[in-house]
Amino acid sequence: MRKGASHLVATVGILGLVINATPVKSATLVAEGATVKKLAGNFQFTEGPAPDAKGNVYFTDIPNNRIHLWSLDGSLSTYRENSEGANGLYFNTKGHLIVCQGGARRLVSLDPQGELRVLADRYQGKRFNATNDLWIDPQGGIYFTDPFYRRNRDQLELDGEHVYYLAPDGKTLLRVTDDLVRPNGVVGTPDGRTLYIADHGGEKTFKYAIGPNGTLSRKTLFAERGSDGMTHDERGNIYLTSGAIHVYSPEGTPLEVIEFPESPANVCFGGKDHDTLFVTARSSLYSLAMAVRGTR
Repeated sequence: MRKGASHLVATVGILGLVINATPVKSATLVAEGATVKKLAGNFQFTEGPAPDAKGNVYFTDIPNNRIHLWSLDGSLSTYRENSEGANGLYFNTKGHLIVCQGGARRLVSLDPQGELRVLADRYQGKRFNATNDLWIDPQGGIYFTDPFYRRNRDQLELDGEHVYYLAPDGKTLLRVTDDLVRPNGVVGTPDGRTLYIADHGGEKTFKYAIGPNGTLSRKTLFAERGSDGMTHDERGNIYLTSGAIHVYSPEGTPLEVIEFPESPANVCFGGKDHDTLFVTARSSLYSLAMAVRGTR
């Protein structure tokens, strides 16, 4: 917690129940009296939280090769085994779960029955590095990042670590950045006009203007901070994960730092009213009630 905040640990429970709570002080964004709650633990490395239309939250445990589901009733279940190193997740308007399968180095879609379809696995005939995070624009096009974290760079088929755009037709694939060190988190505004990309390797976050065909222009430094995952709220504020949750205004002004017991890897809004922040942080899943709602 930030300096001056107290700590409270509640009774420890079993996996899938709230097992601790830590008070948070916030002037504007966090709901009054809200506490950071540990919902589940004993994972190896959690990532990729994404809400479905009802507000249930799906997330990945990359080393354990699973996708989990945290339901509105407070239960935890395994949605998919053998997830091929699934990392970032995002639901499209049809209710299909779009998955960055970092282990299989591809972007796939899972329909409501769990049937898998490969959307993209190569750029100009060469395999992706390890698809990582994604955002779907209002037209259904998909932006996804493709960093490379493996030690053996002999596995690198492409000429670097970039960001790609799969157009709504599902066929046209564009490389939209080629000057970032290691792009990771990505999120766009609901109007489809602005895209934020975190350069985890360069320790900076940039914003871009989105063109009519998905191309990017007017690259602007947004924050002198990199990030793993990202999300935004109804006010247009951007939430970066870098040691804590760092919240910035749409103009890039720092607003809030929200700390968690473990270092956050990714973040999303979920819950029935879309006003709960869900944070994947190393070995655990946490939540925090907010005074703002998230947007898609």
